[in-house]
Amino acid sequence: MVARSFFGISGGVKVISKDQRVNQEIRAREVRVIDSDGAQLGIMPLRDALRLAEEKGLDLVEVASQARPVVCRIMDFGKYKYEQSKRDKEARKKQRIITIKEVKLRPGIEDHDFQTKARNAVRFLKDGDKVKVTLVFRGREIVHPHLGQQLLKKLAEQVEELAVIERAPKLEGRNMIMILAPRQNQQ
Repeated sequence: MVARSFFGISGGVKVISKDQRVNQEIRAREVRVIDSDGAQLGIMPLRDALRLAEEKGLDLVEVASQARPVVCRIMDFGKYKYEQSKRDKEARKKQRIITIKEVKLRPGIEDHDFQTKARNAVRFLKDGDKVKVTLVFRGREIVHPHLGQQLLKKLAEQVEELAVIERAPKLEGRNMIMILAPRQNQQ
């Protein structure tokens, strides 16, 4: 969000966001005014609305610039921005960023190695991450895609209590890819 400044009536510099115009930044001739308690005061010239806001010691904030006439609200803009930033901060706290972890397999993988890869997938799913299982075919292995599907199905069965198959095994070039997502009740 780009901020710009202007000199207000008091002579001090006010920094406002570009998405909302405040006081002298409003360009419309006539505005529909909403009071600080939510009551509509009607349509009036901009200077009358500014005077009304100044008498109350509050700011005139443009809330709907696309409407005709433009809708403005009388409010304490500094307090509004502060509360908005607190709400944004709270929303970011609750946000969970899901990353995709990758597990690579080969068609001729031994049992012990397969179990290690399966344990890694389980750990990723328990952490709440998605798992992209990539089965890489080399050389003549590509003529046996059914072996790859069996291997991916075996892995999906091992983690079925933790994961759902978001994307079924699909051959893309020399790779067969399956995506597992953690179950919602897990977290």
